[in-house]
Amino acid sequence: MEKQTIKSYTDLDVFQRSYNLSIIVCTKVIIKLPKEEKFDLIDQLRRSAKAIPRLIAEGFGKRHQKRGFHKYLDDAVAENNETIVSLCHARDIYFDSVNPESVGKLIKEYEIVGKQLFKLKQSWQSFI
Repeated sequence: MEKQTIKSYTDLDVFQRSYNLSIIVCTKVIIKLPKEEKFDLIDQLRRSAKAIPRLIAEGFGKRHQKRGFHKYLDDAVAENNETIVSLCHARDIYFDSVNPESVGKLIKEYEIVGKQLFKLKQSWQSFI
């Protein structure tokens, strides 16, 4: 399998996956949560899901600095973990409002994102 040249953060599969997942979370999950969660679970889930691709993009701008990019990837991993926990809360507390199976699939996808971020951080040194 031939590796594609990475010219932009949009070329990174982990960016594309996390961006697409954030859209699903915002349009399919958050809207089904009860209004009383507006300033807690909804706000937190929206912010953490959107933060992951943003951190990847911002960090890519500092890709020439090993520690600079790594810091943003570490922050993206933290936001990814936070998103998983928030999705677990949504699934386990509001199972009557959200589809637990669909949310479970999202959780599995975010687990893949976490692994991709970890591998990207480990291997980035060979790209520069």
